[in-house]
Amino acid sequence: MAKGTKKGKLGENVIAVNRKARHDFTIEETFEAGLALEGWEVKALRAGRAQIQEAYILIHHGEAFLLGGLINPLPTASTHIHTDPQRTRKLLLHKDELGKLVAATEQKGYTVVPLQLYWKRGKAKLQIGLAKGKKKHDKRADIKERDWERERARLLKEKNR
Repeated sequence: MAKGTKKGKLGENVIAVNRKARHDFTIEETFEAGLALEGWEVKALRAGRAQIQEAYILIHHGEAFLLGGLINPLPTASTHIHTDPQRTRKLLLHKDELGKLVAATEQKGYTVVPLQLYWKRGKAKLQIGLAKGKKKHDKRADIKERDWERERARLLKEKNR
């Protein structure tokens, strides 16, 4: 490997993505949070056995928690440890970031959603977003915009041939 090059791209380090979040919500700001995990969970994440599709984030007493995130244990997990695939996991954030999230979620219409679970320098990180729910017409407009971008790219590609 040449000196100064990155070891891997973010795409190679991604464990799970919540595609539904960007469809259902308008993401206004993103944050990177660490996760308080147990040993069996880290091993399961390395094997890519995580889902955050149905997960959500709860802010309670000035702390953030990931609820509904599924980390399936490996079959080789220790028998003397009780593994709970959907246990509540604490998110590790800086105090000022947590303050921003608390202030924003107290406003009507704002929520915090998990966007992506990935590895960064050997540690599991969760990208979370401060989001506002989309109305049905907003979703339709996004779909229309996406279709137009796809069609435009197709037309430009045909024109350049």
